[in-house]
Amino acid sequence: MYKDISQLQQATADTIKKEGSTITIRDEVTLRSSLIDSLIFTAVFAPEDSLKSAARELILQTAKTLGIYPASIFPLYKAFGEGKVQGFTVPALNVRALTYDTARAVFRLMNKHQIGPVVFEIARSEIEYTDQRPDEYTHSILAAAIKEQYTGPVFLQGDHFQLSAKRYLQEPTTEIGRIQALIDESIAAHFYNIDIDASTLVDLSKQSVLEQQQPNITVTAALTEYIRQKQPSSTTISIGGEIGHIGGKNSTVPEFEAFMDGYLSEIHTPGISKVSVQTGTSHGGIPLPNGAIAEVNLDFSVLSSIGSIARDRYHLGGAVQHGASTLPETLFERFVEAGTLEIHLATGFQNIVFQAMPEKLRQEMHIWTKENLEKEREAEWTDEQFVYKTRKKSLGPFKKQLWELPDTEKKPIIDALSTQFELLFRKLHVFETKDVMSTYI
Repeated sequence: MYKDISQLQQATADTIKKEGSTITIRDEVTLRSSLIDSLIFTAVFAPEDSLKSAARELILQTAKTLGIYPASIFPLYKAFGEGKVQGFTVPALNVRALTYDTARAVFRLMNKHQIGPVVFEIARSEIEYTDQRPDEYTHSILAAAIKEQYTGPVFLQGDHFQLSAKRYLQEPTTEIGRIQALIDESIAAHFYNIDIDASTLVDLSKQSVLEQQQPNITVTAALTEYIRQKQPSSTTISIGGEIGHIGGKNSTVPEFEAFMDGYLSEIHTPGISKVSVQTGTSHGGIPLPNGAIAEVNLDFSVLSSIGSIARDRYHLGGAVQHGASTLPETLFERFVEAGTLEIHLATGFQNIVFQAMPEKLRQEMHIWTKENLEKEREAEWTDEQFVYKTRKKSLGPFKKQLWELPDTEKKPIIDALSTQFELLFRKLHVFETKDVMSTYI
């Protein structure tokens, strides 16, 4: 890590020539072999914000010079909605730990298999407990693309920008303001894909479906308009909506139609390009008392029926599946068969990290979890259930230790992740989709 901006400038001068906003790469070999590693470590862990900012700016400018750029997936999803593209499901990856190394593994596979769209995302809650603000996340992903000689668009997504129903009922303006502030921060960090989750506001006690969805409609429409006002003039941010809270009752076609008709009546700008639905899954899966994950009864007809109407009637890209990474591998091709537009994958990768990390570090993180999160334990949970449900919150405090693992200890983690990524990408039919994506983006 560089100790100050002067040292950073001296260390990079022979490799990257910087004149104002213009960058010239003098030595790509050195850039990729070692310099980018030092830049991203400084960008994440430097003690001074000014030094972090200098390293991040250099990473961003270098990425753009090399043909790597943050982008909106909106044009591709519009093509799905118009029936011009079909046959694959876009993977959206929530990277909670080892972000730089994990993204490197993804970009290697994207180059190897000519994969087009892969979304790198982070949710509102994950930003907090993994200690990864949007700007840090962006530059970790871009640095990984530089390292692995990837070129093309990079899709960065704010996942589950979710409102708290309790806080909204108490102070709606304040809670919406929190989401607006996060939107501002994310757009500044080049997140050009944002998922609004106001499904938490759906009130199933109301008599009609429209009444149930109305708070969701109103807030999603207002935040859509806010994003459109804030987005760069040359970019249409891809916005997602959500009609069913993940882990709740399964979504229905009448709920989707009520939401869309109400939503479209309240907006005056381009609207959402996709909709997340509940199909029977839950975030992270449901741990049993022995720590195993319970089987779920997933209803693919929800994805198929709502996705078809989304495309045919409303010209959206389709329906989105959440909470899927812990499902049996045999199910993943069925998402493509059901016409699923996008699938969000998170906890399964986190589980691989915990399984493959050194035993000593895993025990340290579990001890931290038990010492710091006991108040989150539910009465009926076993120790296995408690650790499984809460250990994700140790990822932030141990971020630097994970990053600094020696290559010999990091390799088993990344190899295991790479194997799982490759399997899922194949089953989601995204091999050889780069040319398709390039037609629209």
